[in-house]
Amino acid sequence: MTAAHRQWIADRDHLTWSPFGTASLAATHWLTPHEQEFDDVDGRWSTDGEAAVGTASAAGLRLAPGEKVRVGERMLGGFARDGAVALRVWDPEAPRRRGISAIERAAFDPSWSVTGLFTATAVGASTEAVDGHRAETVYDGAVTFEHNGTPLTLLVRQLDDGGLFAPLADTTSGTASYPFRFLRLERPDADGRVVVDLNRAYLPPCAFSDHYVCVFPPPENRLPVAVTAGELRVV
Repeated sequence: MTAAHRQWIADRDHLTWSPFGTASLAATHWLTPHEQEFDDVDGRWSTDGEAAVGTASAAGLRLAPGEKVRVGERMLGGFARDGAVALRVWDPEAPRRRGISAIERAAFDPSWSVTGLFTATAVGASTEAVDGHRAETVYDGAVTFEHNGTPLTLLVRQLDDGGLFAPLADTTSGTASYPFRFLRLERPDADGRVVVDLNRAYLPPCAFSDHYVCVFPPPENRLPVAVTAGELRVV
């Protein structure tokens, strides 16, 4: 295993298991214009159409999507999807209550790191989230690559930093690994070449908490091979 990959694992563990990390999401409360109370957070909550708004003991709190604030032992944040607004609650004790504390990973295998080619051609796909929400997702292109002589393709979205993101599944999904995983790639070079390192396939947030609304991979990203690399399951 390379030093860079060991650092990647350390960064992933910190992101996941720190007190307000990925695994600590305890609730996603969808809001309406009418005030509601929730057992796990003080005050009454509603939305003004753009943010989560608190009154009573939470008076003065307005959390736009992406904004967070520490309140006592918990973290509160705003979230939005297709015009719907939610209040999210992170609780450091949530992983312990779920009985989770580690990520099972496959052994590092350099054969799963190959060079691919990014082609920037927008592709629309109907997608579904884990909570059943359906939407149209536009992928910015595709990355083609080979593993052991098998040609493979992933639809990808381009990130703000120029890197690429792909949700994916494979023939181990739902058995030897979680039903799907995510993958980030570095910015392609001027000729579209990009490293596809499936040792860095990682578990989606919804593997750690049912309160995330991750989107399943499109059919095009269900690879016809067993990807025996990367993060596999939560234990």
